[in-house]
Amino acid sequence: MSSLGMLALLELARGQPASLARAETQPSPVPGLIRQALRWLGDFGHRSLLLIALLALWEAAPRLGLIDAVFLPPFSEVIAAGWQLAQTGELYENVAASLLRALSGFVISVVLIVPLGLAVGWYARLGSLLNQFIEICRNTAPLALLPVFILLLGIGELSKITMVVYSCAWPLLLNTIAAVKQVDPLLIKSARTMGATPQQLFRKVILPASLPTIFVGIRLASAAAMLVLVASEMVGAKAGLGYLIINSQYSFLIPQMYFGILGITVIGLAFNAVLEALERRFMRWKAPAAA
Repeated sequence: MSSLGMLALLELARGQPASLARAETQPSPVPGLIRQALRWLGDFGHRSLLLIALLALWEAAPRLGLIDAVFLPPFSEVIAAGWQLAQTGELYENVAASLLRALSGFVISVVLIVPLGLAVGWYARLGSLLNQFIEICRNTAPLALLPVFILLLGIGELSKITMVVYSCAWPLLLNTIAAVKQVDPLLIKSARTMGATPQQLFRKVILPASLPTIFVGIRLASAAAMLVLVASEMVGAKAGLGYLIINSQYSFLIPQMYFGILGITVIGLAFNAVLEALERRFMRWKAPAAA
């Protein structure tokens, strides 16, 4: 090689960026990602060990003849029936109908009942005026009023959404009232001593301190919404997961019936996860609980 070529190679070697050399020696991030994925799978398996065992028992018991497979088909057959419903589009139609009714009634109840509960808890006279009416209504089972709602509002969507609103109202109302009444009096006294107006006291002290208990009521209301909705869909409905369950039972399509029950469970878990995320978002000021 000529002297000019050697000089050119030396210049290139001197001019090579240090970052390239460091990049060649840096470890690949892929093993770290793999370790994180394996750790997550291990944690998930540890938390879900009982669920996995129950599903395995569900699959094995009918196949081993411990339970009549006609009345309790294996878990894999239930999933296969759900896949068939998804392919025909029937699953999406029923899930959409149930979600629309549940979300509509749930949102309406939160918008109406939470402010009412705050007012009842804050104003003692209003609470004493409505207390007897609240006690009568909350001790009247929503499902017992289903025929009344159908007679007054018809067999369509209005009666079902109203049933959801009624069933959600009482967990929301009672927890909101209790949340306001259980605020630490020392906080209220301190805020008044610092010159807080009633509006500032309510907005800065009462409402933040009440949020944890209010969210308990919201989560209880979401469970009540799904419970009452499924029961109302079993009477006079043409779509929805409740209709799917009762129609599958009458048609003796047992795997479809069990898949409808699983669908309700999954929707309830999704509701709860969304509400937990909202609770963490609105209460970032709250210290995390000790393990």
